[in-house]
Amino acid sequence: MKIGDRVEVVAIPKVLPDDETRALFTRCLSRHFPVADLRGHLVELEVGEAVEKPSYMHSIWIERDCVRLI
Repeated sequence: MKIGDRVEVVAIPKVLPDDETRALFTRCLSRHFPVADLRGHLVELEVGEAVEKPSYMHSIWIERDCVRLI
């Protein structure tokens, strides 16, 4: 996996606060996003479009095993 690759969010992390953070991750489930950055076992996705904003307005860091390359 590299920056620019498109991935599908196939799972959300089990340990998330039960607030807007969890809601954002849930809205990303089954959607496709380009990889914005990589750091260790984490992938950064710009996900603004999941909340009807420009992509760059929101980003998440998610474990690599929660996404799959498409």
